[in-house]
Amino acid sequence: MNLHEPGWSRRSTFVPSHPTAESSTEQQRPVPYAVEYANGEFDLYGNGEPLFKIVTGTRSEFERLVRQDAYSLAMRFMRGEFSVEGDLVAAVHFYNVQPRSRMQGSFFAALAKYGISRVESWFQTRGRAAQNIRFHYDQSNDFFAQFLDPRMVYSCAYFENVEQSLEEAQLRKLRHICRKLDLQPGEMFLDVGCGWGGLITHAAEEFGVFSTGCTLSVEQFNFASQQVAERSLGGRVAVELSDYQDMAGTYDKIASVGMFEHVGRRRLETYFATLARLLRPGGLVLNHGITRPQRIHDGPETLFVRRKVFPGGELAHLCDVVRLAERAGFEVLDIENLRPHYALTCRAWVRALQDNAARCLHQVEPSVYRTWLLALAASAAAFEEGRLNLDQVLLYKPGDNALRPFTREYMYRRVEEMQGRRS
Repeated sequence: MNLHEPGWSRRSTFVPSHPTAESSTEQQRPVPYAVEYANGEFDLYGNGEPLFKIVTGTRSEFERLVRQDAYSLAMRFMRGEFSVEGDLVAAVHFYNVQPRSRMQGSFFAALAKYGISRVESWFQTRGRAAQNIRFHYDQSNDFFAQFLDPRMVYSCAYFENVEQSLEEAQLRKLRHICRKLDLQPGEMFLDVGCGWGGLITHAAEEFGVFSTGCTLSVEQFNFASQQVAERSLGGRVAVELSDYQDMAGTYDKIASVGMFEHVGRRRLETYFATLARLLRPGGLVLNHGITRPQRIHDGPETLFVRRKVFPGGELAHLCDVVRLAERAGFEVLDIENLRPHYALTCRAWVRALQDNAARCLHQVEPSVYRTWLLALAASAAAFEEGRLNLDQVLLYKPGDNALRPFTREYMYRRVEEMQGRRS
């Protein structure tokens, strides 16, 4: 972006007159950005190289955009009525601290809380749940491959440091989960909502367990099944196109990674009861999922997510997870909040989507591409601002105290030591 081209002019920066409670001091500082108009003119705001550029029609249109409610703005972005180049997460942070009409925001927040999309999440049937899962995950495996790591892991990575690659951080996350569950050679392991199969194949190869995964997504099932065949894991890994509630058998360890957000708060009691039914006494469950802090409530952005990204989805509070897990008979052993890690993960996905825009647009419609781009950028901003958390909750089913972990030391043994225990 050449700041010395004819047509550039520098204007005063928009700053929030009423910063939100969630905004940090860093986020309230004016950031440099640019706006490009349809007539070829440009405006610069702030000092220094712009972090992002908003492309829209006129100055008055730009001023309306930054004061519009989140739902309406997201819909306009999805339709391509304006665009953002550069750091989209920084643009979301910028938008989040702008003053806007509380009345307009309250209207869409009420729709999110009491509208049809919320009622549907309350009374969701199994058939509807399957449709909602396929709406999100069955876009195209080739589309998801443009921004996920080679294992197609679509959940929060676990970074050793901010410079680590997404691929390395996702592998580190898989190991972290397996170590938390203390997977032992020969154990029966279930991954509820197994995605594209990254965890079940890793657990079988690196920890010697017999893995089973279930998913409602046809695209995920096909990809995971292909991975099992290509890795010659047919005797040790099984993939089922099934609702988790229909799973049978008894397992030593269970993981649920990025799945329970789809369940809905009203069905969490059934969810944990089902996990308890599938787990043997003395077994462990790791529930890895997004939660919402107590102070955060439904807003206009919630309505957009439910209608265009995750239909039927609903976020619980951590206290709900603990309360309902205990009601199902579990004992909570450990809770770890990976919020900063999910912010880094979402930022990596956004960069990959932007870098691979042309390929993405060969796989999905432009509106779908822009929806995913905005949803992931908004998620990154929400994790950075503390409006979303990612909690790993380790649960124990009482019944064999000899199997209950006595300390946390076992979680941090070297991977080589764990592999050496394989027969």
